[in-house]
Amino acid sequence: MISFDRVVKRYANGREALSGVTLEVAAGEMIMLTGRSGAGKSTLLKLIALLERPTRGRALVNGVNLAEVPARGIPAYRRSVGMVFQDHKLLLNHSVFDNVALPLVVIDTPLREIDKRVRAALDQVGLLGKEKLLPLELSVGEQQRVGIARAIVARPPLLIADEPTGNLDPTLAAEVMGLFRRLNAVGVTVVIATHDLHLVHEMQLREVVLEGGTVHDAALANAPIIRAER
Repeated sequence: MISFDRVVKRYANGREALSGVTLEVAAGEMIMLTGRSGAGKSTLLKLIALLERPTRGRALVNGVNLAEVPARGIPAYRRSVGMVFQDHKLLLNHSVFDNVALPLVVIDTPLREIDKRVRAALDQVGLLGKEKLLPLELSVGEQQRVGIARAIVARPPLLIADEPTGNLDPTLAAEVMGLFRRLNAVGVTVVIATHDLHLVHEMQLREVVLEGGTVHDAALANAPIIRAER
């Protein structure tokens, strides 16, 4: 699903956020991406989402070479990647239903299909019946679940999450991670960036450690070790 070979990302100011990352994530796998602040976790996710382009190296996602996607092809590519953010990025003056429906509205999905898919996504995250509420009428944990519902409503094969439990207490964090587990169980590839090592150890998933812009190592739950090209 994801294949990075000596991928470098250097910004215009000269800062090198990724320095030769080599990584393989299989279709249907769920991994935890860890590392200190500034290690390159968010940059790696931005490359996967095509919010940024690699400077050098080969980056493939679901067989697509990220360096070769034309600007006009980016929206279509992003429909195959669900994105969950720490701060939710919800439209506060729009209902839960409208927030979740947004990815489908953008691609001109028929109204009947939108209604069906939005309700199914809300059911998956335990929020069916709250579709008419505004985000600020929900708890922080419920707001995060709205963000997850929005990320999965178009049924993408890949889901990436950047610090999705960063603002949640341990109980809510466990609930959110349980949602990711259930999505992964039905075949969705899941990549989660987090600094919460307790959560990583609780989940017992393969851990990919970024350090100084490279993959330091990756091993957990009998997973093979992956090392970056130096």
